[in-house]
Amino acid sequence: MTDSLNSVAQPDSKPSLIDDTITTQMRTLIDAIKKHNYAYYVLDNPILEDSEYDQLRRSLLELEEQYPELVQPDSPINQVGDVPLSAFTQVTHDVPMLSLGNVFDYDGMRSFMRRVNERLSEAQRNTEYEMELKLDGLAVSLKYQRGQFVQAVTRGDGQIGEDITQNVKTIRNLPLWLTDAADIEQLEVRGEVLMPKAGFERLNRLAQESDDKTFANPRNAAAGSLRQLDPSVAASRPLAFYAYSVNQGLPEAIKTQSAALAWLQDMGFTVSAVKVVNNPREAQAYYESVIETRDELPFEIDGMVLKVNNLALQQQLGYLSREPRWATAYKFPAETVMTRLNDIEWQVGRTGQITPVGKLEPVKVGGVTVSNVTLHNFGEIQRLDVRAGDMVSVHRAGDVIPKVTRVWHDQRPDDAQPVELPAACPVCDSPVVLPEGEALARCSGGLICPAQQQEALIHFVSRRAMDIDGLGERWLISFFEHGLIRTVADIYQLHKHQDDLITYEKLGEKSVNNIINAIEDSKQTTLARFIYALGIRGVGETTAQNLAQQFGDLDSLMAADIDKLLQTPDVGAITAELIYEFFRAPHNIEVIRALIEAGVHWDKVEQTLSADQPLDGQTWVITGALDSMPRDEAKAKLQALGAKVTGSVSAKTSALLAGDKAGSKLTKAEKLGVKVVSEQEFVAMLEED
Repeated sequence: MTDSLNSVAQPDSKPSLIDDTITTQMRTLIDAIKKHNYAYYVLDNPILEDSEYDQLRRSLLELEEQYPELVQPDSPINQVGDVPLSAFTQVTHDVPMLSLGNVFDYDGMRSFMRRVNERLSEAQRNTEYEMELKLDGLAVSLKYQRGQFVQAVTRGDGQIGEDITQNVKTIRNLPLWLTDAADIEQLEVRGEVLMPKAGFERLNRLAQESDDKTFANPRNAAAGSLRQLDPSVAASRPLAFYAYSVNQGLPEAIKTQSAALAWLQDMGFTVSAVKVVNNPREAQAYYESVIETRDELPFEIDGMVLKVNNLALQQQLGYLSREPRWATAYKFPAETVMTRLNDIEWQVGRTGQITPVGKLEPVKVGGVTVSNVTLHNFGEIQRLDVRAGDMVSVHRAGDVIPKVTRVWHDQRPDDAQPVELPAACPVCDSPVVLPEGEALARCSGGLICPAQQQEALIHFVSRRAMDIDGLGERWLISFFEHGLIRTVADIYQLHKHQDDLITYEKLGEKSVNNIINAIEDSKQTTLARFIYALGIRGVGETTAQNLAQQFGDLDSLMAADIDKLLQTPDVGAITAELIYEFFRAPHNIEVIRALIEAGVHWDKVEQTLSADQPLDGQTWVITGALDSMPRDEAKAKLQALGAKVTGSVSAKTSALLAGDKAGSKLTKAEKLGVKVVSEQEFVAMLEED
């Protein structure tokens, strides 16, 4: 895709130039869609995420609606799929297998319902809708003659599909004989063949053990299994069929889509969850509830399907060339989208690491507008071969930081230049060092680098470090720039500048008093928090806790040699050397002494031998709100008892500490049979120990 894709024709441009520009845009989009269609429908090896494909189609559709006179004769907008494989017998569908239109937000869903109303009489309007899970598999049409399964055909191009009867016959949950349909001359049932998550993981695990090719996702695995010429291969795969419609042979007494699915279920078919709603608000509520539990489903879905429930109204509303007017797919927020990487800038962290940050053309990913993305390090830039001006795929799932997952080299601008590592720090101009064989570049300026000093200050006051509430990043940087603080020890001298602070913009007497009080309160801390707050490279919260427990006091830690440091759990050779060097640097010793002299202190650490720790070797997870203590304190207490505390539940989790409003982690723990400990039981356990 070129820059012209995002351009807008100006009113005073010459018509011929507009036509040429729009036609070029259309051709670029058509070629990209065709390339994806072939990979998706024929090779079962998609080169785009569904959300990226949707973006391409929407862009082309918008152009065609705006410039109908320029629509290209080979436009894929009205084409459902691609040509079927020649290895299978081709079958013409009695009723075309159309695709669905898409909506992506509440307004889009309301617009769909409004368009339905506009095509109905006043008495028919505000009809009810049926909602189903949008399964991520391969669409298949099944035919039964007088109750006996006789044929299975893929969607193909919507008009002609592939006969995969012998493969589908091996699917274990597919009924091959319908006793209650023996009097129906011909019954056509449509649905989705998919591979459940558990089966997919097992299939890939076995493939890895045999050094065979693994599948990228369950949809690929299902499609690839059905297109095997040897039915025994399909028989060995964990496939499932989910029915979603009846196109021929439905009893006349059944008047709604929801009743049709209930009838199919009674006949022995598996169907997905069904919900009947009456208005956009109810539809949105169900949509959002499914998003919350999506990860707990046994199969992959990428949205909901919204259908007019009344079958007679479906027939009345009819079809467009590619999709029905009475149904649409309500897609989940895209987790992977395409956008342009406009620039790459370099940032300096508190440890001196030089991190490349991508500046994106703002785009919504997972419901959040993203304009920046980390590129991690110079090694990652080289691995991706990414350049300013490239089209990239950006992925974001849940609260995960967005990342670039793919660079579209075939759409690279001609003037895009390879990225070079800066020779000097962008903040202090000190030389940038990249050790041979490593991917992480660092500023050599150390504590003379203002960026590292500022980041060290921000880390020091953070909640999991010294937890100085109210002294946020904005004020720290401002105080730093005005010369009030240089090192973390200077924070404890801010009370001497109280009158000056009050004159700061939007920082009144009350706010200053709150900051000074928070600084004073932070003087009472723990040794583990203090060690973590110092910002030693390689020392996170868990390592800081282990160091506090191992050495018992700061003097012993500061005097320890590398051999003694290596005796600490989770401390390897590199981290031990970093800790040793930190406590040998004169400026670090000076700052630590200044902090102690300012009154920073902690209670004596009660050291417990590992063999005596009651939770030694156990892995715990904390979820929900605790009444008796903050979750950080509960974590520290568990670590003091020897437990490892992680953030996610798995089969290896020893116990889950569940507070108030525990959510999906509690559900998963119960499903896996993980021990669940209430807050009351936890407090009693602490008192006992």
